[in-house]
Amino acid sequence: VHLQESGGGLVETGGSLRLSCAPSKSVFGANDMGWYRQVPGHTRELVASITKDGDAKYGDSVKGRFTISRDYFKHTVALQMNSLQPEDTAIYYCYGDVIEHQWTGWDVLWGQGTQVTVSS
Repeated sequence: VHLQESGGGLVETGGSLRLSCAPSKSVFGANDMGWYRQVPGHTRELVASITKDGDAKYGDSVKGRFTISRDYFKHTVALQMNSLQPEDTAIYYCYGDVIEHQWTGWDVLWGQGTQVTVSS
């Protein structure tokens, strides 16, 4: 099983995008899920995370503009990005602490990344 992202693309400054992330097949459960982003040559930065209890955390640079949400039945996570700025341009990666079957262990899975480009 792996995570699959969708929803990246090109948008103008001030625009919005919605990213989605889902397991490639049905899984038994998920704990923390979230999003990181990375600009080439820079370290990966936490954008937002959400626990299984719904507690959300955001990076300082996106607070008030981005909203993370999840579907507790499908074990998917989404990121609504509003008021996008050129500095939000990056590759966005979703992650999830996932258990595939009741009898397997927990694994932290990552998506392949989706490009978000904000034009000035």
